[in-house]
Amino acid sequence: MKIYDKKSKDELKMKLSALQFEVTQNNATEPPFRNEYHDESREGIYVDITTGEPLFLSSEKFESGCGWPSFAKPIDTSVIRQITDTSHGMVRTEVRSKLGDAHLGHVFPDGPTDMGGLRYCINSASLRFIPKERMEQEGYVDYLAILEKKS
Repeated sequence: MKIYDKKSKDELKMKLSALQFEVTQNNATEPPFRNEYHDESREGIYVDITTGEPLFLSSEKFESGCGWPSFAKPIDTSVIRQITDTSHGMVRTEVRSKLGDAHLGHVFPDGPTDMGGLRYCINSASLRFIPKERMEQEGYVDYLAILEKKS
């Protein structure tokens, strides 16, 4: 069983890029369409860049046209928390990783109805993608069966 732990802000500053730190720790947003995973289509798992905790499967990813990776749901709702966000003159639901308390993005009720109707609009900078062929090697073997079932 892989252990995930929350790092201090100083550790994160040394580990993350400036953009990753701003997004995860200061609620920034990366540019749409100019981010690492918006058009990623390989099978695999997306983990919290700050802790390594699994968050989303590629089988729940869909093209929403918004310019950021969009997912129908997290691997398990217990790995995220949702907070009302009233910044920028809007009322939205922010999504944060529960363990790492990293800002991930927002969730909206405009996802595909056949996938549950939600759209988790997530910053690539808050994620690390692990392709299916590297999941076992990187300690995510337990998630291969879930990914296979959904594919």
